Amino acid sequence: MSDTNQREILAEFLAQSKTSQSVWALQDKESEDWVVLDSPNFENAEVMPVWSSKLLAETHCVQEWQAFTPSEISINDWLDYWLEDLKDDDIVVGVNWAEEGDIVELEVTDFSQALASIQPVKS
Repeated sequence: MSDTNQREILAEFLAQSKTSQSVWALQDKESEDWVVLDSPNFENAEVMPVWSSKLLAETHCVQEWQAFTPSEISINDWLDYWLEDLKDDDIVVGVNWAEEGDIVELEVTDFSQALASIQPVKS
């Protein structure tokens, strides 16, 4: 995938997430496990798919992910709690994950810096 496509997908994700100040991931309500799978782009890494809307996330709750439901993660929670845990586990982030086509994966620190850039300025 070209850098331009990757930037466009990330820009669209950030524009949508800026309004809600959240991202969406898939969680199994019984076990509380989150969807994490082998990365197609990074060798020996796992990826956590995230989406900019509940609707986008819901479209993936089929087949092997049918037991999962979209769960909202605020940007504040992502930066305060998720960043370090995912970084410690060497997990990358899949942005607006798609089953086919362009798959944008970012290192968790790069993704988190992008999220921090869309937070409202605190006064």
